[in-house]
Amino acid sequence: MGSVDDRERAHEGNGRYKWVALSNTTMGVLIATIDSSIVIISLPAIFRGIGLDPLAPGNIGYLLWMILGYLLVSAVLVVALGRLGDMFGRVRMYNAGFAIFAAASIALSLDPFKGGGGALWLIGFRIVQAVGGSMLTANSAAILTDAFPARQRGMALGINQITALAGQFIGLLAGGLLAAIDWRAVFWVSVPIGVAGTAWSYRSLREIGSRRPGRIDWVGNLTFTAGAGALLVGITYGIQPYGGHSTGWTNPYVLGALGGGLALLVTFCVTETRIREPMFELGLFRIRAFAAGNLAALLTAIARGGLQFTLIMWLQGMWLPLRGYDFERTPLWAGIFMLPLTIGFLLGGPISGWLSDRFGARLFATTGLLVVAGAFVGLLLLPVDFPYPVFAAMLLLSGLGQGMFAAPNTSAIMGSVPPDQRGVASGMRSTFQNSGTALSIGLSFSLMITGLAGSLPGALDSGLRAHGVPAGTAAQAANLPPVSSLFATFLGNNPIGHLLAPSGVLRTLPAGDVHTLTGTRFFPTLVTGPFHHGLVTVFTVATVLALVGALASALRGRHRRTAPSAGPDARKGEQTRSEARSS
Repeated sequence: MGSVDDRERAHEGNGRYKWVALSNTTMGVLIATIDSSIVIISLPAIFRGIGLDPLAPGNIGYLLWMILGYLLVSAVLVVALGRLGDMFGRVRMYNAGFAIFAAASIALSLDPFKGGGGALWLIGFRIVQAVGGSMLTANSAAILTDAFPARQRGMALGINQITALAGQFIGLLAGGLLAAIDWRAVFWVSVPIGVAGTAWSYRSLREIGSRRPGRIDWVGNLTFTAGAGALLVGITYGIQPYGGHSTGWTNPYVLGALGGGLALLVTFCVTETRIREPMFELGLFRIRAFAAGNLAALLTAIARGGLQFTLIMWLQGMWLPLRGYDFERTPLWAGIFMLPLTIGFLLGGPISGWLSDRFGARLFATTGLLVVAGAFVGLLLLPVDFPYPVFAAMLLLSGLGQGMFAAPNTSAIMGSVPPDQRGVASGMRSTFQNSGTALSIGLSFSLMITGLAGSLPGALDSGLRAHGVPAGTAAQAANLPPVSSLFATFLGNNPIGHLLAPSGVLRTLPAGDVHTLTGTRFFPTLVTGPFHHGLVTVFTVATVLALVGALASALRGRHRRTAPSAGPDARKGEQTRSEARSS
């Protein structure tokens, strides 16, 4: 634990250490979040590199775990890792996370196997990489809260958190660029950053925050990890077809995972109120700013994740092909055309964080979510074949709104808790954010698949037969689960080519019909109606979530920051004032 003098020096207005902490932790969360999304765009190149068709029967599980494994681990582990940071030192846990992240990145870039073995190697070390990334994200906000005085905390956390959110979208662009060079380059990029960041963090960061020695809550860790993991795995497999249904929500295993996960989480909540040193400080929810901020963050994460994946499918499956882009090129260009969203993040976050230090978090966080809701309404009103300047303006507006919300909200959450609980508070905040992202994938994919399932089969059957495809083959292709077509566009594959390839019928049709069927306009034009119905549903739900999040943010109450305190008596006084504000 750092001394009083250490903490006072860290809080001096002209101190160097706080800027070292900001730059290092920002680099750490940036690479961790980039790697959470970088494989999404590069999946076609990765699976080609290991010689595996992810859309073949039996291989869809590899695809889902490659996308979601990292997110699931991040959502489950961050609370426990934040609690361990409170107990053993936040910098110590952060440094270890950088080392684990770097080692896993090296292993990923050296995958020696092909086929299923190669996929399992990548999935396994992605999970290890996620453990390191979770150690970084679980403790970075607490390290910054320790290092910066209250008058600069919003600015520092704003830069850090907006960079983390922007990293999710930067990963999409980086994945497309690097996959065009070599599929291993997707993992190589993390190696020098991971190694340099590890050396720098061990050399420059030091413990200046309050530590809270205690015992590990094994019951809490096991019930939370198993419960949250089962719940998120059930949601993941719920988007796969089952028993003739387009989704798997009637699958007994999915229902068992969802029910068992909820039961374990209820058990976790009950036991945490009876354990002397719990991993999850449920008492923090008595602080209104903490509870309202986390609820708003969860709802915003669900809405944001749905936006991310819906925009990718919209651009790759519809808009870009209608403009003549080959399906193989759409992943890269989708990342490029989504840049206004990232720009909005980077503009809105630091500015609103700095202003919230002076005027409070509630105004900026609430206004930001109202702006996000307005952007969702704007996207909802656009036609499928939209004019890009209007689309870009909506993305920029959404990014600005999310930036306005994220930085002040994070600062208010972290500033509302006692200093010796900042690690677990940071982990709890990250859990809500990461869980929301994982939940959004299941929600947005399910809504989109349900929308397609109603009208896509009929439209596809008649369209294929109109261009010479035999009725039996057309009916077989049309009755395949919509998730297959959805994932095909998501991976940059020609959907019609993917659907008809097993039958070999394309080799028997006239060249003109083959050119039309496998061209860039046939599939997008065919599914415009069903796809737009799914878009309206997804964006309507996202709008409602943003508005409810804005209401939660507005009800957070007035949160007056106090000057950082050094001694235990002062910390006790700060805790008392926080509890008084929440009552």
